[in-house]
Amino acid sequence: MLHVNDIREHKEAYIQALTKRNFEASAIFDQVLDLDEKRRSTQASLDNTLAESNKLSKEIGMLFKNGEPKKANILKERTGKLKEDSKNLQETLAETIAALDQLLYTIPNIPQKSVPAGKSDADNEEVFKKGDIPVLAEGSLPHWELAKKYDIIDFELGNKITGAGFPVYKNKGARLQRALINYFLDKNTAAGYTEYQVPHLVNEASGFGTGQLPDKEGQMYHVGLDDLYLIPTAEVPVTNLFRDDLLEDKDLPITCTGYTPCFRREAGSYGAHVRGLNRLHQFDKVEIVRIERAEDSDAALDGMVEHVKGILDELKLPYRILRLCGGDLGFTSTLTYDFEVFSTAQDRWLEISSVSNFKTFQANRLKLRYKDKDGNKQLAHTLNGSALALPRVLAGILENYQTEDGIKIPEVLVPYCGFDKID
Repeated sequence: MLHVNDIREHKEAYIQALTKRNFEASAIFDQVLDLDEKRRSTQASLDNTLAESNKLSKEIGMLFKNGEPKKANILKERTGKLKEDSKNLQETLAETIAALDQLLYTIPNIPQKSVPAGKSDADNEEVFKKGDIPVLAEGSLPHWELAKKYDIIDFELGNKITGAGFPVYKNKGARLQRALINYFLDKNTAAGYTEYQVPHLVNEASGFGTGQLPDKEGQMYHVGLDDLYLIPTAEVPVTNLFRDDLLEDKDLPITCTGYTPCFRREAGSYGAHVRGLNRLHQFDKVEIVRIERAEDSDAALDGMVEHVKGILDELKLPYRILRLCGGDLGFTSTLTYDFEVFSTAQDRWLEISSVSNFKTFQANRLKLRYKDKDGNKQLAHTLNGSALALPRVLAGILENYQTEDGIKIPEVLVPYCGFDKID
């Protein structure tokens, strides 16, 4: 979340920047600053009350010691009133802080200057494109029909076991899925990312720490009895590994990768554009997360983009990169690049990765800080990206690599699969 001091210092600039998100910030900023002023004045009154109470307690002790109980008892009446005042001030302070936090939780991150204005994904800016779109033979099929033809993904069986959006991978489909996971992890660890295996459920504090709560509460599966949430991405548990940490400058950057299943309710998703693997309630993803010094995070984001480009280059899939406009930018992000693979059989682009810089937005919630070279405590910058999300990568491979006699396996995956064709 935004820091109150930053809102106070950069109020007008932040109001203008948030118009890119079509977010009117003026009134809510005024409420934030009013609440913060109340918090500060209440804290000052509480500090003064406690200081006076402590002073009187010492005086009372000295009066009793000197044999002056009447004077001591008069002061004791005063300390009783101060204790009552301090209790009321503490309650007011707690209520004010809670109200301030709840208000701050509703304000999205400030877009960077390079983020284009816009209302929807139609206004995103294409910044890179690579790869030739293959010319498929007449009668080529979308991936959900290929999955049925070659018996590699069973959507109906998943619907029987759980419901729509929970596919069952089988035979060479399961092996290809596992091959992609291992390949992505190997690429990430070779690039210096440390691999983690993390829980697939998180507590409420973790959801608030990375900004999924309260913004995406309705999109997360909630286990009510235990008050835990199924993770929508590995970003949540991996970034929360460092919640409440004070890092040393020498510790940075911290680079992490992890494979997890991801769970998203995707309420209201229906229609042809979400068929097959296009949108699921459970899917696999390999994530990369970075904790950076403030001055290094922009370069780190560029490096993450280049890393994902390298993976797609090896898979030889046609792809493009979009800089998201303000209206399509995630709540916690200050700048996001989306990667999309072209699905030839569907004649459309499929998003397969988002790479984002959150700057201090998550770190402020996480209380994640580091000591710079001068020993000053600074909020860290956090970044994350998909490297990669599997369903649409798999859909792109099945559709773009289909031939009249089967589906070829990208050369780089053959050692991981143990076969070079699905037929």
